[in-house]
Amino acid sequence: MCIRDRAMTVALAAPLFAHCEIPCGIYDDPMRFDMIEEHITTIEKSMNSINELSQAGEKNYNQIVRWVTNKETHATELQHIVEQYFLTQRIKPVEPGAGDDYATYQKHLELCHKMIVHAMKAKQATDLSHIEALRALTAEFRASFLGPEDEAHQH
Repeated sequence: MCIRDRAMTVALAAPLFAHCEIPCGIYDDPMRFDMIEEHITTIEKSMNSINELSQAGEKNYNQIVRWVTNKETHATELQHIVEQYFLTQRIKPVEPGAGDDYATYQKHLELCHKMIVHAMKAKQATDLSHIEALRALTAEFRASFLGPEDEAHQH
């Protein structure tokens, strides 16, 4: 295998949704929240499609599997954004005793953890309560993380 082919293999093996950890300093937090919200909508559509196809008289297992795979993929991508973008790069550790800054830090950690857990539970079932929880948690995290200046950017 020539060097060019090896380089292409490495480049193509990297996830396309990854954000660098150089750090590059190029961040678009509102876009990441929009991406999370889009993943939630896609997971919801997948759940509804799985439920509908599962109730059909003659099951189309191919389509069911495709929707399950889609649900799994988007839940994983949501987790990736929360873990790799927010927890790893954007939420900075704050020492206990730093007052309001520490309380905000703790709140962000709690919201992110709950989002990751509900995304995991969304992978395991088609219970739409996880969609409702993800939407509420995302809205709360967005408002806390971005603050009132984000109002103009929300849809």
